[in-house]
Amino acid sequence: MPITCLLESAFKWLFLGSLVLLAVSYWQKDDLPAPETFDRGRLQAPIQTPTDREPFTVRVRDQEYRIEPKAEYVLDGVVVSYSNADAIKNIWHHKSWKDFLNLRDLCVVWGENVASGVYRDMRFRNDSWTCWASWSDPAVTARFKSNALSNNHLLTDDRSVKAALMSAEPGDQIRFKGVLAEYVNAGNGYARGTSLTREDTGNGACETIYLDEFEVLHKANLSVRRLFGFATWMAVITGIGFLIMLPIAPVRVRRRI
Repeated sequence: MPITCLLESAFKWLFLGSLVLLAVSYWQKDDLPAPETFDRGRLQAPIQTPTDREPFTVRVRDQEYRIEPKAEYVLDGVVVSYSNADAIKNIWHHKSWKDFLNLRDLCVVWGENVASGVYRDMRFRNDSWTCWASWSDPAVTARFKSNALSNNHLLTDDRSVKAALMSAEPGDQIRFKGVLAEYVNAGNGYARGTSLTREDTGNGACETIYLDEFEVLHKANLSVRRLFGFATWMAVITGIGFLIMLPIAPVRVRRRI
């Protein structure tokens, strides 16, 4: 059998195998770990204290934002879902609002919601404004503490802080520090406020934080995520290899006897 036929066949089966591996690892990489995975001593309620910081301005992509600090804020928690401002579903962040400062929303749990493991019996998802939590087991209603979950609009114009922020994934234990703040785009008047309590719900209950620091303390499902990355590259490389070899390999005709 010509070498080109062997290569075509090898690329094809490797491509199909990498697709299977990709699918399996995709569905497992964002599984939320068990409570004992985390350093629960650090997962207490967020710390909010008065601030003496004066309003300041930052400039991002030719847009100027005025930021008005409201309180110093430190949060340790576990990420359960997120929404990136540059995602296709959030196109109005950039196109309509010209908001290049709010890079990402993270939905985070802490305290009793982590200690009890109730988060593993729930489903979480983010849209451009809100973190949605749902469950099918009625017992979850009594176990879940709404004041131990927050959706955080996270702002930064610092490259290193941005890199750390964008590396966070569901199941990761994180810590960030900054100021709860209101901000406005001086050019178009687009503004966003912030909650100053963990006891509110609904519209306006999200925290808006201008970040000073962001750290991922513990990465969840590290081996599965590495496998997902490997499978992604394997699918790309073997898929390209198969497409290249397909027209090169000679046509194989099955003969009838």
